[in-house]
Amino acid sequence: MKELRILLIEDDTDDIELIQDALQDNDVHNTMQVLKDGGSVSSYLEKNSIVPDIIVMDFNLPKVHGRDILKNIKRTDQYKHVPVVILTTSSSQTDIDYSYKEGASRYLIKPTTTEGFRDVVKVIQELAG
Repeated sequence: MKELRILLIEDDTDDIELIQDALQDNDVHNTMQVLKDGGSVSSYLEKNSIVPDIIVMDFNLPKVHGRDILKNIKRTDQYKHVPVVILTTSSSQTDIDYSYKEGASRYLIKPTTTEGFRDVVKVIQELAG
């Protein structure tokens, strides 16, 4: 299987590690770029020439909210075709509806178990593969 290029926009170090561990446990070869706050996303999108296979992002981020980041990603020609998985603690129907309206491929509520993160990895593989 090819190596997946993943852009992870997540400020919680524990969640970053859980995702990385789940990818490794499931033998998903990947290169991951991690952005830890919403404020760094815009300049990353402008300067980075390597387009990821998938973007996984939290909604509740410091500096710039995930809603604005999602909108920005989907309005950028280079990135608008890239699948975006929202991975957040919010179960708000408003957030869910907004995400799909703005072009998210999937909206997942952050799991609390290792098994749950394994399911997140399956979604990443399915959408990026």
